[in-house]
Amino acid sequence: MSAPELTSEDIRTDRSTRQARLKWVLVVDEALPPGRQANAAACVAAYVGRRMPALLGADGEDADGHHHTGLPWGGCSVLAADSATLSALRDKAVGKDDVLVVDMPVFAQQVRVYDQYLERLSGTKAADLTYCAVGLIGPRNRVDRLVGRLPLLP
Repeated sequence: MSAPELTSEDIRTDRSTRQARLKWVLVVDEALPPGRQANAAACVAAYVGRRMPALLGADGEDADGHHHTGLPWGGCSVLAADSATLSALRDKAVGKDDVLVVDMPVFAQQVRVYDQYLERLSGTKAADLTYCAVGLIGPRNRVDRLVGRLPLLP
């Protein structure tokens, strides 16, 4: 799961997100309640921001001079899928070069101590994992083929 390399030619804040070479999607389990969907999307996005800080645009100021933090210049689509589709999507994406895959297993929302999460993760076989959310970032055409026609999260 290597992160795509960004060059100065890739980072184009003067263009539409649809013209960006990279595409970032978060795919969330549609069966989760809205609060857990938001939590899963935020947790996955946090790691993407850590791993690929160049995705964030410059900070700005409003007309009154108040500071506003930078946002992802390439955008991020939040899509919906069922649990089986999430697992299959993750499995397909992990084998692709230049696609960063960030996942959140279901039990991550069931524990309150991070060390317990890691312990549970280490005791679970990959085939037995189910996911709340999977994030993908990579070349637009490759990510589009992976997510197909998944709908936006309502």
